[in-house]
Amino acid sequence: MGTTASPEEDLRRLFPDMVEWRRYLHRNPELSFQEKKTSAWIAQRLRGFGCEVREGIGGYGVKAVIRGALPGPAVALRADIDALPIEDEKTVEYRSSVSGAMHACGHDAHTAGLLGVARYYMDNRSALTGDRVLLFQPAEEVAPGGAVSMIRDGALEGVDAIYGVHLWTPLAFGKTATKAGPLMAAVDDFYIDITGKGGHGALPHQTVDAVLAGSAVVQAVQSIVSRSVDPLQPAVVTVGSIQAGTAANVIADGCRLTGTVRTFDDGTRKLVKERFRLIVEQTCALYGAGVKLDYREGYPAVVNDAVEAARFFKVAPRLFGAERVEAAEPVMAGEDFAYYLREVPGCFLFVGAGNEDCGAVYPHHHPRFDVDERGMLMSAALLIAMADDYAGMNKTGRGNGTAEPHAG
Repeated sequence: MGTTASPEEDLRRLFPDMVEWRRYLHRNPELSFQEKKTSAWIAQRLRGFGCEVREGIGGYGVKAVIRGALPGPAVALRADIDALPIEDEKTVEYRSSVSGAMHACGHDAHTAGLLGVARYYMDNRSALTGDRVLLFQPAEEVAPGGAVSMIRDGALEGVDAIYGVHLWTPLAFGKTATKAGPLMAAVDDFYIDITGKGGHGALPHQTVDAVLAGSAVVQAVQSIVSRSVDPLQPAVVTVGSIQAGTAANVIADGCRLTGTVRTFDDGTRKLVKERFRLIVEQTCALYGAGVKLDYREGYPAVVNDAVEAARFFKVAPRLFGAERVEAAEPVMAGEDFAYYLREVPGCFLFVGAGNEDCGAVYPHHHPRFDVDERGMLMSAALLIAMADDYAGMNKTGRGNGTAEPHAG
């Protein structure tokens, strides 16, 4: 490969390697904060390409720097590398070989795609403007996540902009999408332990029924979104589990509720937290029960920079055709890419990976989750195009000749 070929031509030649890398990772998943072998394997590939590599950043993160022959800004590109604690139920040759762990969110494909980007840039470094900083991040799936520790360890030192891609099965292969402003939600979780006084089911007057108090809490917290939050501000309060009791004729002395809160706006996030605590404590007091609330603030919302989102709506139609480029609707799923966007301008992008023909029809985090692997080609080409456009238009600083922000 050389500088005369277009990125798309080079990437097509690299595609069999991307598939091989992705399937190796799919067979050998490692959970969040445990990605030791995955990290070493990635670093080995990168050094084989000739990249400047730093391991152990933010735990098991890997940072590769590719220095261009021409002066310009440093642009970071990020992929996540961790798997999920889910049993792989697919019947494919690259099915997970690790019991109770699988890549059920596409991080294996994100990693393989970014390795393809690394190989492309190393093969074309003589024509590269500025530097490319490739971040292979651990622990995206579990708060506090890996982005915070990578930033703390210097992942963004000298970086002017950052882009990331998520292969997205709700979006059909061939499509790509994003939007300016909030794209993915802030994620908070709660754990409520209610203490009552157990007793015989036939003598309720001698007890404090923790199940009754817990049921009242489930109902009461639903009023937060419907009656306390501005109707124009999206918010979700979900009680995901309730655990209590041991027998049909025994009134439980304890009840545990767990769940999640999703918001986009910082003010709404604060309001929901305050109302949630007040309602939980006072509802339990109403039933004479004690309560311990553990409310854990997780990732902030993913908020795309308006100028960098506009760049996508300029670059992507040139790559794929206008009919394949969409303004995304916000989604209530969370992503710790949000932390990078709080440090430097950037944009998080969705690339379609859903395709019934290859079995990529299951939602993320499903035991039969899979992707249309051709999405790796689109994601790699898109990341390269975004980074190169930024470098070409920002040789002396961000903002030179940038497009107007897109209304999406």
